[in-house]
Amino acid sequence: MSQIDEFLDLFPQDVQATVRMVWNALGLDEQNRFLSLISAIPTDAGLIKGLIKLSTSQVRQTFGHKHAVAILGPANVGKSTLYNQLVSKKQDNTKVGPLPGTTRETRQADAGLFTVVDTPGTDAVGSLGEHEHALALQAAEEADFLVLVFDAIQGVKRTEQELFRELAALKKPFIVVLNKIDLVNRKDLTSVVSQAAANLGLKSEQVIPVVARDGKNLSRVLLAIAASEPEMVAALGQALPEYRWQFAWHSIVRAASISAAIALAPLPVIDFIPLVITQSIMVLGIARIYNYRITPQRATELVTTFGLGFLARTVFQELAKLEGIPGWLLSAAIASSTTVVMGYAAIQWFEKGQKLSSETLKKLTRVLTASMLDTLKSLGKRKPSRKELEARISGSLQESPLAESPKPLDDQTEGVETRSVG
Repeated sequence: MSQIDEFLDLFPQDVQATVRMVWNALGLDEQNRFLSLISAIPTDAGLIKGLIKLSTSQVRQTFGHKHAVAILGPANVGKSTLYNQLVSKKQDNTKVGPLPGTTRETRQADAGLFTVVDTPGTDAVGSLGEHEHALALQAAEEADFLVLVFDAIQGVKRTEQELFRELAALKKPFIVVLNKIDLVNRKDLTSVVSQAAANLGLKSEQVIPVVARDGKNLSRVLLAIAASEPEMVAALGQALPEYRWQFAWHSIVRAASISAAIALAPLPVIDFIPLVITQSIMVLGIARIYNYRITPQRATELVTTFGLGFLARTVFQELAKLEGIPGWLLSAAIASSTTVVMGYAAIQWFEKGQKLSSETLKKLTRVLTASMLDTLKSLGKRKPSRKELEARISGSLQESPLAESPKPLDDQTEGVETRSVG
């Protein structure tokens, strides 16, 4: 068995073919450099398994299959209204009404590259109620992701708590939505959300207040799905173009975390070829989100064309002259920053057909590296665990203004020269 085959065997079976495809897209020199680095990786099983797990998530996001999202909850909480907000074709809309029990059977429709499933209320009584409850539970068991909807006015009572426990026991990724918040007095909204969360044993931030009727906070629902189930990011981005940046940002954050984790290995991070693979897979995922056709080989060419490896070496050499910055911290900051810049540059390419200049890339890298160093310096000189570093990078980027819009980066590039891609 070859050295690369042994390395690929570390990945789950369902993503090995994809990783090999990216590997084959690398040039011979890059492959040889990577093979030489594999033998130098410390025999730290935890680190290797962590990198493989992160990379697997990234690969599945890029090449994931269609998923089913089931909407569940008591009768008359707005499940069908939320369903209608998500479906791609209006002829697939389901009937809604003020009376409980309007939806008697499960109904599903296409929502881009994922399927959304509407279900009957789970709280009706009698033989009909038992039948509808069984239908809803079956839909939940067959779904990949669950959206649990409750009513802000009715609150979360004992029956809703029982339903929540029943669905949580399925061990499926889920989010909780509190609908009809427009009927709640604004000054009481925080306490209503907090009480609903407490009754479910959740934190307030784990409950998303919405108005399904007009789509208020729909983006938060979609982003929560994307954050909890990375394989849906590309599907959501294609189905809902207006949210593409936010979906792409989740992909960038995930790749930046992987890059930072790679940088912990005692190897020259700038020459570490797994960064090229990570960034190439990220670019492939972003291409799907922006509905841009690209091959793994073309993605790798794009990453190397932007020359961020050389740029990162330059920034590393500049900042290494400063005293008091541990090498691992500098490597992690630069690795994650260049990954963010690569993601942004790819989006400019896919969305506007423009290539950012080397000066612009250098400026963005320096700005983001400085910001990342500020984020990481609180760790001190102690080298953190992979998990700790990943959480710090991910948390910082998720809380960044960039999570909402690329405007902070757009402002940095305003007035700079770009070249149109032919």
